[in-house]
Amino acid sequence: MLNKMLDKLERKFGKYSISGLMLFIVIGMAAVYIFDLVLSMNPDNTTFIQPMLTFDLEAIKHGQVWRLISFLILPPYNGNVIFTAFELYFLWLYGEGLEQQWGSFKFNIFYLIGTVATIIIGIITGFATNVYLNLSLFLAFAIIYPNFEILIFFLIPVKIKWIGLLDALYLVYCFIIGGISAKLLILVAFANIILFFGKDFFSGIYYFFRRHYYKFKNK
Repeated sequence: MLNKMLDKLERKFGKYSISGLMLFIVIGMAAVYIFDLVLSMNPDNTTFIQPMLTFDLEAIKHGQVWRLISFLILPPYNGNVIFTAFELYFLWLYGEGLEQQWGSFKFNIFYLIGTVATIIIGIITGFATNVYLNLSLFLAFAIIYPNFEILIFFLIPVKIKWIGLLDALYLVYCFIIGGISAKLLILVAFANIILFFGKDFFSGIYYFFRRHYYKFKNK
């Protein structure tokens, strides 16, 4: 049903979709990271870009409305330049892979729904972050490209489905230990995955465990 609805919407509004959306977001993240890195080289500097972009409900109420969306381009919470570069590369890779599979319009809708849901949770609870939204991109990529391999430490090939499983378990863990804001943000991230994958999502999980159960049973 969702695909039929998206097809109808794409025929009407597809021309307005942003091609290469994830590239623009990653470029924004990289720019913020580089600006703050340069500013941190001045020991007397106390002003940085990232605190001006975080979702802050009180600041938004006082006119800093850009914070409603600027948190989307906050870079990963990692001070290491190399690790940050790799995280941004993989974030672009996941978004690009989803866009190639779905087309730019459907990917835009996926990201837009996740973004709007995150903002709504932020308005309700006072806290929002792009972390769980970005993790949902990774989960979607892992579902579509389960056998895609990445090299851990540039040496060990690991299929993305295993990392995706760890990612899902990590989100469950964060849900258990997190506060109400984290719980709601994780729920909307999973809800977006279920919305776009639905039956295929649950069927994939079922056959995954069934296949490995019988492998273990027949040993």
